[in-house]
Amino acid sequence: MLPQAFAYKCWSDRRVLDAVALIDPEKFPDEYAFALQQLNHLAIVEDLFRARLNGEADPHPATNTQAVPGYDELRERLLRSGQWYVEQLAVLTPECAQEVIRFRFTDGRSGSLTREEMFFHVLNHATYHRGSIARALDQAGVAHPADTYTVFVHATQPERREG
Repeated sequence: MLPQAFAYKCWSDRRVLDAVALIDPEKFPDEYAFALQQLNHLAIVEDLFRARLNGEADPHPATNTQAVPGYDELRERLLRSGQWYVEQLAVLTPECAQEVIRFRFTDGRSGSLTREEMFFHVLNHATYHRGSIARALDQAGVAHPADTYTVFVHATQPERREG
């Protein structure tokens, strides 16, 4: 299910990124800044878990930054990140999925998750923050995209509506 779930994540991320691009930053500076901050946080967390999955040092000291990159950079980072996770899941063996990885969170506390659990965390984390961004979109007068799994399935596999 994880490969399909990450295809869904990429689809949903693209839809929310497109919606954020419609926020008028002059009329709704707080909502735009909040949406970018949430996108930045998503990108950082995905970078952190990618490094942990690769056995590398954490690339960020925290899950947020003082300065938030612009929309274009965040869009590119998140789309590239989603693709990396999709590619990794395509070659993840059942044995490797159960490997436990020990790491330190950015707050210094230790943690351990299986590779499969790390993938699930990244997936679930993105869903949570897309929901937060939806609120900012509402406040800025931008319709937030319906991004539930059922919408994804029927948009990408319209034959499932037959019968």
